[in-house]
Amino acid sequence: MTVSVGVIGLGRMARALVCPLVERGILQPSNVIGVVGSEASANRLASELPSGLSVVPASDPRAIEAWNAPVQLLAVKPQQLDAVAAAVEPPQSPQSPLLISVLAGVTLERLQSRFPARACVRAVPNTPCLVGQGLCGLAWGDGVTQQQRQWVTEAFQPVSEVLELPESRLDAFLALTSSGPAYVALIAEAMADGAVAAGLPRDQAHRLAHRTLAGTAALLDQQQLHPGQLKDMVASPGGTTMAALRKLEEAGLRSALIEAVIAAAEHGRALR
Repeated sequence: MTVSVGVIGLGRMARALVCPLVERGILQPSNVIGVVGSEASANRLASELPSGLSVVPASDPRAIEAWNAPVQLLAVKPQQLDAVAAAVEPPQSPQSPLLISVLAGVTLERLQSRFPARACVRAVPNTPCLVGQGLCGLAWGDGVTQQQRQWVTEAFQPVSEVLELPESRLDAFLALTSSGPAYVALIAEAMADGAVAAGLPRDQAHRLAHRTLAGTAALLDQQQLHPGQLKDMVASPGGTTMAALRKLEEAGLRSALIEAVIAAAEHGRALR
């Protein structure tokens, strides 16, 4: 399905989704128009994005083109939703445009109440989409056609693995996959700090921590290992790893991570 796409909000995540589609020829730059908050942002982004892709401030009359496109990617901050929706007129096309929202915590019910003439999709992509290693959960609203579902799925596949989920599972999905990179980054930073305290240079400690995490994730994924299996493979009786694991258990790392995921999910539900 060849379409024009309007992108409302052009932060890092929106750019991570749109740019690969342009680079792979799935979207033509001339068929994409982005809307941002200010003229300064529009000018800056116009110089950074693929040639031919239009970027205009919300005050520009051309911004209406984004809202009249058959596919619209809504990527503003969740707290801006009501103001954005209030400024949008009903679409001119008799066929319902497709609105893809990446706003955390904003339900399909709320989206469809704010944009009643549009078929809505909730998408929950995570930050590794920036390097083509992401995960994206999709929940479909009423009126989304099979052709539209296929287009959305194929649009996210260049940067992520795509999972179709009931909307009731999206808060848990977000708490694990969207917030998860922050948990992993904190662990990586702490591991590197420990290595520096043990005598490694800072730059080397960070690189080795990152590679250890990346290699471990690849091993778990490619060999389909349960994490407990890998832990037992590494931790020999009375060895250095067991000494380290005892300290982590004493500090409550396992419980802290469990509670972190639960807290993120509960906060996501509270945003509704």
